[in-house]
Amino acid sequence: MRSNARLYFDHNASSPLRPAAAEAVARALSLPGNPSSIHAEGRAARAALERAREQVARAVGGRAQDVIFTSGATESLNALLRPAVTPTTGPARFERLLVLATEHAAVLDGHGFASASVERIPVNGSGIIDLSTFKARLAALRGDGLFASAMVAVQAANNETGVLQPLAEIAGRCDAVGAALIVDAAQAVGRVPFDLAASGAAAIALSAHKFGGPKGVGAIVLNGDRLRFERPLIAGGGQEGRRRAGTENLAGIAGMGAAIEEAAGEAPRLSERLSGWRDRVESSMRAAAPDLVIFGAGAERLPNTSLVAVPGLSAETLLMAFDLAGVALSSGSACSSGKVARSHVLDAMGVDPALAGGAVRISLGWSTTEEEVGRFESVFANVIRSLCEKKNRRAA
Repeated sequence: MRSNARLYFDHNASSPLRPAAAEAVARALSLPGNPSSIHAEGRAARAALERAREQVARAVGGRAQDVIFTSGATESLNALLRPAVTPTTGPARFERLLVLATEHAAVLDGHGFASASVERIPVNGSGIIDLSTFKARLAALRGDGLFASAMVAVQAANNETGVLQPLAEIAGRCDAVGAALIVDAAQAVGRVPFDLAASGAAAIALSAHKFGGPKGVGAIVLNGDRLRFERPLIAGGGQEGRRRAGTENLAGIAGMGAAIEEAAGEAPRLSERLSGWRDRVESSMRAAAPDLVIFGAGAERLPNTSLVAVPGLSAETLLMAFDLAGVALSSGSACSSGKVARSHVLDAMGVDPALAGGAVRISLGWSTTEEEVGRFESVFANVIRSLCEKKNRRAA
């Protein structure tokens, strides 16, 4: 690789397309038939569609018939988090929604519950759910007779900090009162081993481009028959088991299937490799900037993610400097594109606003190489030295 090639360290926003996914997309684009047609060309398209459905199901330990293809995790979460999704046993419908304060905007702003029916569960300074408050809120719902009509939304891994939530413990508390757990698994699948049954979720949401698939395609994966849809996500046809109408995005879905199969297979090895590089990068950043703050450092995190700040340097300044130096980083969620916005995640963690305003995210991925890690360490040291010198000159 050329020494002047750009460094792409923004995999949490979108991971580069895997070659296997690109090949699957190309093959699907060559198929002329509609998957709903009964002729030979339609059957070939249907076979490609169902092959991808099997690949997604197998990667997360689910059943193919429980995979519903969507445009991504945002649509999936919008579709799941509404009263029109009902439990198959117990109460007629969900009356309450409990969400972590650090959830993605797709949850915080995209749900379909009345505002009075939604509660935000706090996190500690490391970004981990406050389990005592969560337990108390479930107990209060039990006292109100609403314990089995609660839906709980939790990110498996936070998109900004990479902090992993204790899903098994959360699921256990949900199961004890009959609440349904919905897990945003977009950042976790393909980066750490993930199993639907072990997560305890009633359903999970996925986005293909987070693990090297095409942009604009994702899925809901239901955990058996615990939930039902009172009406289709999109009406007007019988696609996706009459749950989401419209001709499927076959090329995108085929690419998603190929990407998740490869990502899930390499997740254990990739996780080990990336965690070593992440720790190495964090050590080198601390050497270059001794006052560097790593958010969520006290919690279990994704192996690829570091959200950091250097006191006195703004995120906007850092991102511009790194971009000019040939490094792609980000600040906060990519779904806030076009601006460097204040992080609600760091607010929920109790981080001082001045420090939070300097947070930038480094996220490695499947295509990252050790040579790139070494170059980033050098670039980081040079950028920080240059910015600190400018700041000191202005202060003099």
